[in-house]
Amino acid sequence: MGIDTSPISIARFRRYRGGMETRELRYFVTVAEELHFGRAAQRLGIAQPPLSRAIGQLERRLGVTLLERTSRSVALTAAGSVLLREGRAALDAVEAAERRTRRTALAATGSPGLVLVTKAGAAGELLPKLLDAYAAEPGAVAVDVLLCGIGEQERLLRDGRADVALLHRPFDSASGFDTEELRTEGQIVVLPARHSLASRAHVLMADITALPGLPMPRWPNLDGTYPDGPGPQVRDHTQLLQTIALGRAAAVLPESTRAYLPSGLAAVPVLDAPEVTTLIAWPPHSRSQAVAGLVRAATRL
Repeated sequence: MGIDTSPISIARFRRYRGGMETRELRYFVTVAEELHFGRAAQRLGIAQPPLSRAIGQLERRLGVTLLERTSRSVALTAAGSVLLREGRAALDAVEAAERRTRRTALAATGSPGLVLVTKAGAAGELLPKLLDAYAAEPGAVAVDVLLCGIGEQERLLRDGRADVALLHRPFDSASGFDTEELRTEGQIVVLPARHSLASRAHVLMADITALPGLPMPRWPNLDGTYPDGPGPQVRDHTQLLQTIALGRAAAVLPESTRAYLPSGLAAVPVLDAPEVTTLIAWPPHSRSQAVAGLVRAATRL
């Protein structure tokens, strides 16, 4: 679900439940994440007694207990868990609005305007074509390209550090964004060129899952941890391709990846793999003419 960072939404947040302030919510979120008043105070750069008083005042104003405290531990109540989840989203919304406001002011003074975020190695030939097409648009501004890790585009777009993103469904979530579909393609399995499947015209997903000694790689979760499994941990496409070349993994990737594979790797179409749709996405409240121009250029490609 998208975060509404409109001025009206933020004003409502600042008046939330009888006058909750951004400062108070930031205090609570920090304590809830640390579950320790001393560490939270150190992280916030304040003394512990005023932090404890602020949390107590917040609980009295809301009329609920947010934290269960003993001499040895601090734990979230059910109400505290709700406020932690909603509070993080609200603070993210405020920070995103501040970033976008500053960038809008910079753009008005003639400073560089757009930040486009995409996964490193995932946009293929589409990205340079898009940048060239947009550069030919009347009134085009400079575009800074931010290359990120797996699954980071959504967060960077949502928190205001990017104006527009290239997402890939079904891997990335476009919930809460305005989007335009740019292309849909099949997928391939990338293998060491010497592997027995490399000479096949096509394979099925069942063929891949049965590969001895070539497990699927494990990508990091949004919190930086890795899921359990036998596959090697990888952070980006460069590391992934090196791991495959060493004969330690295989990976199912969009068909457009084929054009950028180094020597020593083979690509075989996977007939029953889900199709991948590339989207251009932007915040629904955006009024940027530069974003509109970039989207127009993208949809004409």
